[in-house]
Amino acid sequence: MLDEIKKVALTTVKQAGEILVKEYRKFNRQEIKLKSHHEILTKADLFSEEVIIRQIKKNFPSHCLISEEQGKVNGCSDFCWYIDPLDGTTNFFMHDPLWAISLALAYQQEIILGIIYAPLLNELFVAEKAAGAWLNGKKIFVSVISQGKVLNTFCHGKKLADIKKALIYYRKQKLIDLDCRQLGSAALELAYVAIGRVESFVAPGASDWDVAAGVILVREAGGKVTDFNGRPWRLGHGDIAASNGKVHQQILRVINSK
Repeated sequence: MLDEIKKVALTTVKQAGEILVKEYRKFNRQEIKLKSHHEILTKADLFSEEVIIRQIKKNFPSHCLISEEQGKVNGCSDFCWYIDPLDGTTNFFMHDPLWAISLALAYQQEIILGIIYAPLLNELFVAEKAAGAWLNGKKIFVSVISQGKVLNTFCHGKKLADIKKALIYYRKQKLIDLDCRQLGSAALELAYVAIGRVESFVAPGASDWDVAAGVILVREAGGKVTDFNGRPWRLGHGDIAASNGKVHQQILRVINSK
C-alpha cells in the first residue's frame, strides 16, 4: 500500500515543482504579501499547495491534511499528510534557489514517508520508515564528523521568544565550531544533515509541516532527532534538534545554555 502512496506523492511533488519553477522565473517581488512581520506569502505558495491538496484528496479522500497555508483539512483515517508547498519562501522571493517542497505522511502520529524536492537543484530526497533515505535514487547517510569541521544550521518559529533563542544559539555556536548558518529552508537544512553536508540543525518553535519530512530523512540516514530535552522528537513538539548523532549532546548543551 505504501508503495502506491509513495508513487502518487512523488508524482504530486514533481507537478508542484514544475509550477514553482515557472513562477520563480517570472516572479515579481512586488506581488508578495506579508503574513506577518517575518513571513512572506506568494502566489507560488498557494498554487503549489492547491496542486498537492487536490491530488491527495483525489487519490486518498479519507486522509487528513495539515498544510502551512490552509491549516488542517479533516479526514476520517489514521493517515495524515504534512504539507509545506514552498519551504524557503524568502529565498524564493530573492531568487535564491535554496527552497523546496516538503511532504510527509504519518500513520497514527508516526511519520512513515518523507519527501523533500528542490526542483532548481534537481534534488529529490525520499525516506520511508525502515527502508532508508535516498537522494535521486542513491542511498544517503549522515556524516561521521564529530569535531574540528562541524557545520551547524538553524532556523526558528515566528514567535519573538523563538527568534531570540535561535539568535543566542547562533552567536554561541558560531564561536565554538567551524560555522553556523541559517540557509532559509528548514526542510533543506534537515535534508543536508541526512546527506552529511552539515552536522546539525536546530529550530526553536518549528512547525510540523516544516520539519516532518526532514525528521524521517535524518533518522533513516542514521542520524538523531530530539526535542531540546533530548527526548525523541514527535509531531507537535515544536523545538527540534537534529544531528548526525555524534554532535548531538554538544548542540543540546548550547541551545539550553543561558
